[in-house]
Amino acid sequence: MSGSARLTPTTTFRLTKSTKTRFLPPILIVLSFGLAALQLHRQGRGWWCDCRAFWTSDAWGSLTSQTFLDPYSFTHLLHGFMFAGLLLLVSRKMPTSWRLCVAIALEAIWELLENTNAVIDRYREATASLGYRGDTVMNSMGDIVCCGVGLLIARKLGWLRSLPIFIATEIVLLFWIRDSLILEIIMLVHPFDAIKTWQLGH
Repeated sequence: MSGSARLTPTTTFRLTKSTKTRFLPPILIVLSFGLAALQLHRQGRGWWCDCRAFWTSDAWGSLTSQTFLDPYSFTHLLHGFMFAGLLLLVSRKMPTSWRLCVAIALEAIWELLENTNAVIDRYREATASLGYRGDTVMNSMGDIVCCGVGLLIARKLGWLRSLPIFIATEIVLLFWIRDSLILEIIMLVHPFDAIKTWQLGH
């Protein structure tokens, strides 16, 4: 075996450990999607709307939160931007695959919380989403995908270039659907009648 590297037990162990580490994040991501889908259905959420539509552009229509993607998908894209920034603060050395894994898991947990009866009622009372009845499982899967895409975009661009995109997306949403990620947070934490009135004036 002259001129070639010899595999020792230590080398074999390292290779096996490296292989497991490489495949673990994708496995955990798939598990996050699967467990979230099953739990959402157990919570009473339907799998998909009868129309089986992939996208709706009407933020106030009955298909919002029922199709795979809708205007609010962009707020979940921004979730990914936020998670990218938070994970950067936590650990600069964390591999992108693990950042994506953590973001997907956190977004899946949020989807489960968002689709509890308590939060659904909160949306109806405190925001302009008067007819909100929860997401379909397919819509939640789309939201989680958007979060993951957002993290990858922010990771690629870096925070200096991501911040203007975040702000621009918020502004576009304000003019397009009279809502945004920041407004959603404000209205859930401390509703303002003036904001709700403005949102209902579409």
